[in-house]
Amino acid sequence: MSRRSLLRTLGTGAATALAAGCGVPAAYVAPSDRSRSDLSATDKRLTWANWPLYIDTDDEDESRRPTLDAFEERTGIEVTYTEEINDNDEFFGKVSPSLMNHQETGRDLMVISDWMCARFVRLGWVQEMDRSRQPNVTKYLDPQLRSPAFDPGRGYTVPWQSGITGIAYNRRKAGREIRHVSDLWADDLKGRVTLLSGLDEAFALLMQGNGVDITKWTADDFHTMCEQVEKLVRTDHIRRFTGNDYIKDLSSGDVLACQAYSGDVIQLQADDPDIEFVVPEEGAELWSESLMIPNLARHKANAETLVDYYYEPSVAAELAAWVNYVCPVPAAQDILASAKDEETAALAEDPLIFPDTAMRRRLATARDITAKERTEFAKRWNAIAGL
Repeated sequence: MSRRSLLRTLGTGAATALAAGCGVPAAYVAPSDRSRSDLSATDKRLTWANWPLYIDTDDEDESRRPTLDAFEERTGIEVTYTEEINDNDEFFGKVSPSLMNHQETGRDLMVISDWMCARFVRLGWVQEMDRSRQPNVTKYLDPQLRSPAFDPGRGYTVPWQSGITGIAYNRRKAGREIRHVSDLWADDLKGRVTLLSGLDEAFALLMQGNGVDITKWTADDFHTMCEQVEKLVRTDHIRRFTGNDYIKDLSSGDVLACQAYSGDVIQLQADDPDIEFVVPEEGAELWSESLMIPNLARHKANAETLVDYYYEPSVAAELAAWVNYVCPVPAAQDILASAKDEETAALAEDPLIFPDTAMRRRLATARDITAKERTEFAKRWNAIAGL
């Protein structure tokens, strides 16, 4: 089971409350107040918060993480690795009291989804990384991920892994190909389609189905999309809105087609080769979950060293072979292709790990929902999705 299958949707609770402030002001922190004395030179350690099942582990000893163990041996930096992030909003709620009050979080590095990274960057809650310590990031970061709207030039964030939100379907049971978002609305799929329940996860692909350029979508684009989905809900065409439990629905055959994440489908295909993942002709969203260094982290240089280590192509290849998401280091493809193990070498040809040129032309990263937009848009979407 993939890491994303552990996620849960919070609905209108934390996401909307935190966006609105819920009586607690989300305080902007000026650049001059984001750092303090870095202990890295004398204190060779760091604390890293990540999602469960999002790093390679040893097949015989799950407590061992080969790439991380190798980093510690090479650098002498001891890493306290915690799998404490199960939901972006939940984690925001956990660390925001410290960050808005100019206090340490106890973490030197964390990984969250880019739409949430955008909030941290806007609030000034993360530190700019020193690229002089990160030659691998400078050289090998995927050009398509280098400059999102919320962090031009990726000064504050570095992708950990990426993925694609597209369409998964059972070709044998559907009896035909699906190549367009509009194919989901065909009469023969009525009641056998699911959409993702989270606003940030769902909206981009649905807008792309309308021909919208998601890098500069508008409020009108959003409301047009909502009107279409509302009609599909009223006519019972959409079976339900899901978190990652679409995996179960698709595997059982209760659902024939759904919005899905590329990393999940790679693993589903191992059990059922009839399941396919589609980047629609209109396009799909390329997203990332990124590494950030929070304000007042005491081991910033150590964290920057670790980030750069994972951008060595050989290390990125080892990680990609285990997690099966889109690798942010294209140079890792040649490393995997040369692997002696045939199954590992085959991963180099998987476009869901290393998108080919034709697929890349149809991928885009959506502009994030602004703080001003979020309350209104989340209220409307959550009402449609029944959250």
